[in-house]
Amino acid sequence: MPIITDHLTYVYGSKTTLQKTALNDVSVKIDDGQFIGLIGHTGSGKTTFLQLLAGLIKPASGTVYLDGEDIYAKDFDKRTLRSKLGIVFQYPEHQLFEETVFKDVCFGPKNLGVDDKETELRAYEALKMIGLEDEVFYQSPFDLSGGQKRRVAIAGVLAMKPKILILDEPTAGLDPAGRNDILGLILKLQKEQGMTIILVSHSMEDVAEYADRVLVMDKGSIVFDNTPREVFKHHEELKELGLSVPQVSVAMSKLREKGLPVKTDAITVEEAVKEIIRVLR
Repeated sequence: MPIITDHLTYVYGSKTTLQKTALNDVSVKIDDGQFIGLIGHTGSGKTTFLQLLAGLIKPASGTVYLDGEDIYAKDFDKRTLRSKLGIVFQYPEHQLFEETVFKDVCFGPKNLGVDDKETELRAYEALKMIGLEDEVFYQSPFDLSGGQKRRVAIAGVLAMKPKILILDEPTAGLDPAGRNDILGLILKLQKEQGMTIILVSHSMEDVAEYADRVLVMDKGSIVFDNTPREVFKHHEELKELGLSVPQVSVAMSKLREKGLPVKTDAITVEEAVKEIIRVLR
């Protein structure tokens, strides 16, 4: 179920003195099962891009194709889009509202018109998938920890059984343990369910660790589209865009400057450790 954007453009305040192009002629194809890291400084167009993919706003020109169908066509059923593509915004736990965790997770599929029995089955499967114990199901979501609330919010999207999952800063505000739990869960979904993941993150470490392809946005355009290793070779260009590279890459460069003949293309801690051990042997 590939997702394709074709010359996608979006303009805020069109035909006013405040007119601003937020997305400029973006054409990109995302294939099934890919784990995409989407990065860019604040105002680069990331959120607008996500909203267009999800059909939440309409472009000034261009379109989005999901599984070959134009999601902006008059006869396209938006419920089809909701069942195929799920989106988790920053701090999704703020959108929890039902009196129990289970009811909250049931809300999405019920809205799609799924019958009660299937809705409850989907909710149960989604909650087990994100690792919550049965005794939590009938608690108020507001009694849970921050990390648990985030998991419940993600389960609410998973219950709609999307093949594409978009996450906008899903670990924002979580402690390191909570962040690792959520990212581990997302990677597991991608591997086991064959799900396509589009992850927006300000953490270059997370993007390097989990993504297999990185899109870098600036001024409403995609300026880099490659593997993490290739993208993070562009230290200076990324710096000019207000971005950084993984700290381990910086550390390896400094070790080389100090005389240790290490390769400087490591982008994860695991790669750096292997390279340092190789050199010291």
